[in-house]
Amino acid sequence: MSAVPAMSDTELRAFFQRYVDALNAHEFHRMTEFVHDDVLMNGRPVTRDDVIAAQTEHTDAVPDFTWRVEDLAIDGDRVAARLFNRGTPAKEWFGVHPTGATVEYAEFAFHKVRDGRFYEMNYLMDAQAVRQQLTP
Repeated sequence: MSAVPAMSDTELRAFFQRYVDALNAHEFHRMTEFVHDDVLMNGRPVTRDDVIAAQTEHTDAVPDFTWRVEDLAIDGDRVAARLFNRGTPAKEWFGVHPTGATVEYAEFAFHKVRDGRFYEMNYLMDAQAVRQQLTP
């Protein structure tokens, strides 16, 4: 199997937007387009199925969950993004029962791409902001 040539900054930017578009459509079955079979997630080896399970968990609890890219930086095979996530929990989420409140919080993502897909995915979400917005 030959390696896929590295993506240009423009291609990587478009790739990341297609990834976010798939997330927002809750088309997690499309993750085969974006995530290698085995990936490092926050420094821990996981499978693509684990990534899909985490994404599905969010949208199961928050059916209208969306990701919005605010800033995107590309450096070689690395993508750094500042996103804002928004949704109204319908089930317990982050240990808080739904209150009908819509939350919006920041997420920072740092991913690496090899052969046209993510092989390392790192993210940090402001769970404290979520809890504060959901606690009456």
